[in-house]
Amino acid sequence: MKFKTLILAFIFVLAAGNAQAQLLKKLKKRVERSVERKLEEKTAKETDKAMDTILDGNKKKKPENDETVIKEDEKETNTDNGNETSGNQNGLDLNEGETSKDLKLWSKYNFVPGDKIIFQDDLVGEENGEFPSRWDLVKGNVENASFANEPIINFDNGSIITPLMETDEYLPEVFTMEFDAYYDQEVVSVYSYHQLYRLRFWDGDSYITLPDKAGSYQPIYVYRYGVLFNGTIKGQRKEYKSFETTMMDEQPVWRHIAIAFNQRSLKIFVDEYRAINIPNLGFMPKKVSIEGYTHPYGKENFTIAIKNIRIAEGGKALYDRVMADGKFVTRGILFDVNKATIKPESMGVINEVARMMQEHPDLNFNIEGHTDSDGNDDYNQRLSEQRAAAVKEALINSGISEARMQTTGKGESVPITENNTPEGKANNRRVEFIKL
Repeated sequence: MKFKTLILAFIFVLAAGNAQAQLLKKLKKRVERSVERKLEEKTAKETDKAMDTILDGNKKKKPENDETVIKEDEKETNTDNGNETSGNQNGLDLNEGETSKDLKLWSKYNFVPGDKIIFQDDLVGEENGEFPSRWDLVKGNVENASFANEPIINFDNGSIITPLMETDEYLPEVFTMEFDAYYDQEVVSVYSYHQLYRLRFWDGDSYITLPDKAGSYQPIYVYRYGVLFNGTIKGQRKEYKSFETTMMDEQPVWRHIAIAFNQRSLKIFVDEYRAINIPNLGFMPKKVSIEGYTHPYGKENFTIAIKNIRIAEGGKALYDRVMADGKFVTRGILFDVNKATIKPESMGVINEVARMMQEHPDLNFNIEGHTDSDGNDDYNQRLSEQRAAAVKEALINSGISEARMQTTGKGESVPITENNTPEGKANNRRVEFIKL
């Protein structure tokens, strides 16, 4: 009996050991499979990372929205905030009359901004995520944001804003308006997704009297490569449109939009290209609004943004001003921040000055550079001198003899208005052409 019991006990222990061995084998296999999966995941991640590195070297990343801050590829840098400003960082080196490589592309540009700036918003001092303090909201939602270290106004799709002005009817009989607009990467597949900005001008009559009705007024569609306006002028339905196909492929891209109104005619420029010329708009604009829009409406992941907005009151032709006053003053020659590099959109004024000097060979100028009061006095003095020299160099490149021009820098020493508002500073930042 005892022997039989011992045999049974031995068999039980042997079976238990065998079961334990089987269990250990299973556990071992599970661990091995787990390790294999971890290795596979690690390898996949490393492969994806390597592919991203390769691809990033061959294509530009798409900017991403992060609520209030918009980021671009960190490889791209842009120290220019899009405005002409006085130097305020004394450690920066100034350029000796450097001019932009893009100026030749704008050689036929003939937009000349108005004499006196009545609205200027460079968004300096604005807090990201807040509503722009110098604007009124018509529809939707917009907010201050950062884009490549620059302050911008970021639109939700279909949102509309209008300048916050002291008077309801703020546009004069002759005015210009400028801003930079961002056009994101457009998608063309089964559906065509594209981006545009709608401009609405209205006269404040019984048809439209309140800003909240501005969204229903006939808009001007500004694409990255042209303009479309399909509206009723003097009771007749008319369509004005023009598209420059050579500009279609460049994206994403910032475009400089410039509008000139002279009593009845309206011109709109997209970069150096004059998109439309309406001889008679049919009414006198008194207000304006800007809408950021992506079509179809449901395409929400586009970046819709503007910056560097200014409205200026117009005036007499340059030659008439020279004959009447012995000089003319322009705020339309703009420079990169803390540099003497001329922005391409300045070529409208420079081309006009060159044309005037070619038509009047006896007309010679002393070119004076002026800054606002921001920054160190000595720095602003040197900056104004080098900017005046850059303007002279641009005119030489346009065919004007160096012997017909002199240059002077006045820094911040001769303000023509207070430096306590954006408009005041913008009016003090100027170039004067004084007849010799």
